[in-house]
Amino acid sequence: MKHITSRWGVLVLLVLAGETRRFSELRRLIGGVSERMLAQTLQWLEADGLVRRVAYEVVPPHVEYSLTPLGQQAAAKVRDLADWIEGSVPQIVQHWNQAPAN
Repeated sequence: MKHITSRWGVLVLLVLAGETRRFSELRRLIGGVSERMLAQTLQWLEADGLVRRVAYEVVPPHVEYSLTPLGQQAAAKVRDLADWIEGSVPQIVQHWNQAPAN
């Protein structure tokens, strides 16, 4: 659960939803993630059965990442939550502005 809901886990799921991508493409699309953190996040999500890693034995090495069926389900739920948050920002900000100062 913590891998899916981590900062980078959420972004990997959203970027891979319906797409197969190479590591460099993922890194470019997920701004601010280090190479090490992206590699670690992909390993965690693969170990959890959410990401499929396919390595082609060519020179230079070619590795592709995609979501498993379980990963697609998780990405859809994460997308729903992200959409809800985005649509609710005005209400959340209004609540913050009305909340008493501590």
